[in-house]
Amino acid sequence: MTKLENTKTIINELEKLYSEAVDALCSALQDFLRDGKTPDPDARADGAFCYPELVIEYNPDGPPPPISRAFGKMSEAGTYSTTIAQPEFFSRYLSEQLELLLQDYDVSVHVRRSTTEIPYAYVWEQGQANGLDEINPAELAKWFPSPQLSDIGDEIADGELFEPYDHRPLALFDAPRTDFSLKRLQHYTGTPVKHFQRYLLFTNYHRYVDAFVDWGLEELRNGGRYKELSVAGGLVVDGQTKDAREQIDNAPWRRFQMPAYHLTAEDGSGITLVNIGVGPSNAKTITDHLAVLRPECWIMVGHCGGLRHSQTIGDYVLAHAYLRDDHVLDDVLSPDIPIPPIAEVQVALQEAAADVTGESGETLKKRLRTGTVVTTDDRNWELRFTDSARRFNQSRAIAIDMESATIAANGFRLRVPYGVLLCVSDKPLHGEIKLPGAANKFYEKSIGQHLQIGVATLEKLASEGAALHSRKLRAFDEPPFR
Repeated sequence: MTKLENTKTIINELEKLYSEAVDALCSALQDFLRDGKTPDPDARADGAFCYPELVIEYNPDGPPPPISRAFGKMSEAGTYSTTIAQPEFFSRYLSEQLELLLQDYDVSVHVRRSTTEIPYAYVWEQGQANGLDEINPAELAKWFPSPQLSDIGDEIADGELFEPYDHRPLALFDAPRTDFSLKRLQHYTGTPVKHFQRYLLFTNYHRYVDAFVDWGLEELRNGGRYKELSVAGGLVVDGQTKDAREQIDNAPWRRFQMPAYHLTAEDGSGITLVNIGVGPSNAKTITDHLAVLRPECWIMVGHCGGLRHSQTIGDYVLAHAYLRDDHVLDDVLSPDIPIPPIAEVQVALQEAAADVTGESGETLKKRLRTGTVVTTDDRNWELRFTDSARRFNQSRAIAIDMESATIAANGFRLRVPYGVLLCVSDKPLHGEIKLPGAANKFYEKSIGQHLQIGVATLEKLASEGAALHSRKLRAFDEPPFR
């Protein structure tokens, strides 16, 4: 195990060991498919199929320096390590973390083969082993490493504490957890994982997708920083693509549960829109998996029921607190844990709303209200309102939906900056119930502007860079990597 001195060398060594393991596993799969040859057990014992491991040793003479940034810092002396999946894909992220640690700490950095094998399912496409799907999975698992749920967990992210001088985690997610989520993302969204951008926008209405696609195509035709639009179903278009809108409409995006659309830019600084569907379960599912990409931010633009008489259909709600009646995260993040607003995101959302609407001051305040949002797991909550009325009243809630608190709470839990801007689509407490005719008029008027506020917010945040990562998302016993 050789000490490595600079970021480029470290990442190159990670890529080398990972490529060797993937090549060995793919070759073994091909041999098994072609002539039934099983892998060499001695080679497996020597780590032929194993992920690379990144190890950082920090043994200062005194206490660690009091560095105030949110990540890329050591809080304790000790040995830190994590297994790394797909280091080439994560090279930008790895470089960002390593440069900060090498710059400010006297650390020893090593790369070695780990003892954790890469499951065959995670290299299947890379191996192009057509025909493996015809073999009984139990037979494959007998000879090749396979995914084990016991190896995939969020104990680190969920606050498992480590004793002083123990071997400590370097990152929130290790290689098996990361690879698991990368495969799930591809399955749910219908796009290559490499197309995901670092700024994420969530919606649950396809009308917002249409607005995003129209805007994205216009941006591509006009030139500028955006390069391509990648669409669920495998379609990629650019500013020169003929009949791009028609091709996108005809793409097989309907096959996927949460189709994604990526307006790509240099260094992944573009915008990804994901139609997450309805409900807290979907919101948790997609954010659980997107978190391994270590995005800069995610924002929800959706609809809500307005709970105040003074609100008007089409008004905006900027969530700054949440009443968590979604329940989907209760076992891993207790409802009594506060979910703070992220100041940089809140400011960007309000500034973007002013820019897009052309309103400011008291005029904007009449349309954009900040306050508590109730997120429920019961779409027919109105049928049991008498059971909830007192609690809603005590919380001073101004809106109700089915995703916002989940998006924010899982962002807090998994250390991804978050924000929510909702649009009032009905006022169920005041007799304005969402009905087909009124809903269509609302959609036609409000969706384009609402989508533009979300886009403008992410563009503002992209220009701020690392300042977005708030220390309020970090625990006192935190891995060094963001």
